[in-house]
Amino acid sequence: MLFMEDSEICSAIESILFVSGEPVKISRIAAVLDIDEADLERLADGMRDSYSFERRGIRLVKLEDSLQLCSSPEFAEYIRLALETRKPPQLSSPALEVLAITAYFQPVTRAYIEQIRGVDCVYTLGLLLERGLVETCGRLAVPGRPMLYRTTHNFLRTFGLESLGQLPELPQIENSAEDREGIQNAILDLKARENGET
Repeated sequence: MLFMEDSEICSAIESILFVSGEPVKISRIAAVLDIDEADLERLADGMRDSYSFERRGIRLVKLEDSLQLCSSPEFAEYIRLALETRKPPQLSSPALEVLAITAYFQPVTRAYIEQIRGVDCVYTLGLLLERGLVETCGRLAVPGRPMLYRTTHNFLRTFGLESLGQLPELPQIENSAEDREGIQNAILDLKARENGET
């Protein structure tokens, strides 16, 4: 492959991500552009800073080991009006509870979530699957082989996280009452992120 200037590489990254519309693995982009992953991440960081500083209509977000272009959150209302889309309803407290449990303890089974919550979560889990915030990720190797669930890239993007490592740390858990309190605090943090308060 021919040698490319940094500006050309940035343009190529932008083009790849624009056309994809989905997260693309950093390793794949680096391989296609024939550059080191570290160099690609350095250039992507520069692009992210530039988009933010210039208050552009798009943002480059890092989602664990992938990159994606998305619209700037401050222009969400204009996008909604222009495209005549309804603002998705905010997640209910039970949905945030299931989401927090999944995020902190993944991969998890539905039975595990229900054990912590103390109530059935079939409907709520279905809602989160439908919204693309959680996904199935195999089955647990025990009798009955229950389905395992984990969060998605959409979860990270929705709550403004680059990785699960950015979730607030849960306090040490000694009993179920403290377990519930730790989850409640995590839910409050997720609610604040969903509302754009952090």
